[in-house]
Amino acid sequence: MCAYLQFGDGVSLVNTVVVQIAGCVVSRNPDDELTTYALGSCVAVIAHCPASGVGGMIHIMLPLSTLVPEKAAANPAMFADTGLPLLFKALHAKGCRKNSLVIKVAGGATMIDVSEHFDVGHRNITTVRRLLWKARILIAAEALGGTAPRTVALNVGTGRCIIRSQGETIEL
Repeated sequence: MCAYLQFGDGVSLVNTVVVQIAGCVVSRNPDDELTTYALGSCVAVIAHCPASGVGGMIHIMLPLSTLVPEKAAANPAMFADTGLPLLFKALHAKGCRKNSLVIKVAGGATMIDVSEHFDVGHRNITTVRRLLWKARILIAAEALGGTAPRTVALNVGTGRCIIRSQGETIEL
């Protein structure tokens, strides 16, 4: 699928690559725009490596694979603890170095009124932050929490990350 995006005075043709729920995509194509839709309690980790021109995104559903190990074995991108290593391994395979990555995170909304113990969005945020901190990877920008779903797009060529939520658009 192709879409046109306006950048400054010109129009650029981009390829929209959808990152499905519990999906992970890494690309070196500067014309790709990695997009994930309807991030509610899920968390997207967005990575861009300006040095190698690579971008990646993962749409994490749940914090820990120990909840359902058989699902984690079938789809490690579903969980933060198995999905983040998957993302970083794929980025490394395309030539990214950890110290060159620009990391942004979005999502983790509270979609229903629940106690903090059952708030999946809050648990996803906490787990992603903890795992990145343990790996000594800094978060450059974030759009986390709240109660509204978000759509996230990363332009692989420019590293520009756009968040859309409730009729508003922000650059992260």
